[in-house]
Amino acid sequence: MRCPFCKEDDDKVIDSRSTEGGACIRRRRRCIHCGRRFTTYERIEDAIKLAVIKRDGSRMPYDRQRMYEGIRQAAFKRPISSERLEQVVDEVEEWLVSNFEKEVSSHTIGERIASVLRRVDKVAYVRFASVYRQFEDVGEFIEEAQDVLEREAENIPGQQNLFEGPAES
Repeated sequence: MRCPFCKEDDDKVIDSRSTEGGACIRRRRRCIHCGRRFTTYERIEDAIKLAVIKRDGSRMPYDRQRMYEGIRQAAFKRPISSERLEQVVDEVEEWLVSNFEKEVSSHTIGERIASVLRRVDKVAYVRFASVYRQFEDVGEFIEEAQDVLEREAENIPGQQNLFEGPAES
């Protein structure tokens, strides 16, 4: 590690500690050349090196925060905790990492998010689908909502049915 003061590359680690719940290691170092102390932090590189191919053919780096924000907006005023939203993002991200190495289309990501959201909350799913699939008219929106209603076999216990009052116990 290069000393920030004298720029020499000769130091000794005098203390190491785990920080941020084990996600980071803090190291106190002493430069052998000038004797001054400095701190370094070691973190796992958690950035996914994946390019997203947009609808217009352009490519941009994968951004977890963009995915989270889209899901959060779909789940606005729904009884879904932020921890559960993070789990949805984790599930989709894990699938992306295990199935794609360099590139993935935004369409593929959107379809995966939709399939996970459909299991979590049907209203959030319909909201997400309405934006993601860019419905041209109300008829397409109604068709998607009816499809959700027809798949009652996937009904999650305790979840409110779409377009109806609270679920009965």
